[in-house]
Formats: sequence, structure tokens, C-alpha cells
Amino acid sequence: MTQSRTQSWDPARYQANAGFVPVLGKPVVELATPRTGERVLDLGCGDGVLTEEIVSLGCSVTGVDASPEQIAAARARGLNAEVMDGQELPFDAAFDLVLSNAALHWMKDQDAVIDGVWRALKPGGRFACEMGGGDNVGAIRRAVHSALNSRGLDPVTADPWVFPSDEEQRRRLEARGFHVESIALIDRPTPLPGDIEGWLWTFCESFLMLAPEAERQGIIDSVRLDLEPLLKDDSGVWVADYVRLRFLAVKPA
Repeated sequence: MTQSRTQSWDPARYQANAGFVPVLGKPVVELATPRTGERVLDLGCGDGVLTEEIVSLGCSVTGVDASPEQIAAARARGLNAEVMDGQELPFDAAFDLVLSNAALHWMKDQDAVIDGVWRALKPGGRFACEMGGGDNVGAIRRAVHSALNSRGLDPVTADPWVFPSDEEQRRRLEARGFHVESIALIDRPTPLPGDIEGWLWTFCESFLMLAPEAERQGIIDSVRLDLEPLLKDDSGVWVADYVRLRFLAVKPA
């Protein structure tokens, strides 16, 4: 039987293991400076926690996400949210600001995303983003790849992420016509709310689903063993090796 390789997004699991994501997304909101009355696209809005904050600033916000489960959770908050592939945005000069937090690195076709954001923005519109970049979760990724390789499984086929460097992303944005006002890689070691297993099930499901169900716990145990000396501190707290790429780009008026 062929195993599903799809990453799923259960809102309750996400909140339990990754509730820090929208909390730590506040710097990109500050970078974006949403203004009262602006139309904003929240690209990869998830369950809408950060989207609510933008609405509270007096903006008209549309949230989009590829996960129907996350969109249902966002709608339950009373938000305007739609299921949508961020690589196929259909908007035309509709927004003053496109904001994205912790989502773009799940979209393999970065050029398609940037093209869609360009079209979605009005002249003079802003694109503010924080995403994984550089060697984001590098130790975790290498441990997962190693565990799968040792079992004769190919992790490259299941790897869902793209983590560009700052210069690589600057080139993409400028090639499309954006003026890049700021862009930087930021080391951000992030304490996890529990064991690394919760993080792995939340973010690495596409890897785990390569293996038969009976082997998945063994993979997690192997990854935990490899990472414990690197990512578990003296007090027993797991600290993920996050590196964020944060940028602000403007579509010329």
C-alpha cells in the first residue's frame, strides 16, 4: 500500500506544539507597519492567530492557506479566510500589504509565489515576510534525513522545505521588480513547549509518512537520540535551531 506523503495540519496539534509561531511572528508585523484602512493579504495564515492581530489594527484582512483544516480554524475566529495555494494567487492589484509569517518555506516554487504577490499588490504596496532561511532547522533536517537513509528511504523525495539565503531571495525579489528595503538572516534558537517528538509530528509528517506505520516511532526515537546532545539544554528543554529570513520589499508606485 502506498503511503501518503502529504503534510497535514491539525489545528489542535499545531497549537500544542507550535503555538510559539504566531507569537514570534510579531517582528514581521512591526516591519510591515499595517495601517488602519489598508487591505492586507495574510499569506499562509494558518489558524488565524496573527491574522486577528492585524484585523485589530483596523485593517481589512484576507487570510489564505493551503490547509482546509487551518482555514476552518481561522473562520471559526470570524476571519475572512480562503483555502488557496500560495503558488497560484489569483489577485490583481487588490492589496496594500502582503504579509507572510512562517509559510513561504513550504512553497517550493518561490518564483511563482513572488510573481503572485507582485500581481496582488497595488503600486506602492509592501511585501513583508518572515520564513525559514539558510540553515534553518539544519540539525533536525540532517538527523531526519540520516534516519530515513539508514532505512533505505529517500528523504529528498519527501523534503517539503526551501530555505533560501538572503542573497538568493534578494535576487528573486529584485528580478521581479521589487525594491528590497531590508533583508537579513536571523539566528533564533527557539525553546519548544515539549519533547522533540511533538515538533517532528507537527512539521515532519511528510518524512515520517515515507515509512510503514510500524517503523515511524523508531525513526522518531533515532532522531531524538541524534539530536539530544545538540538541542536539549541542561534543564531538559528542547531548543530548535531556527534561522529566519526576514525581509521587506516594495512594489514601485
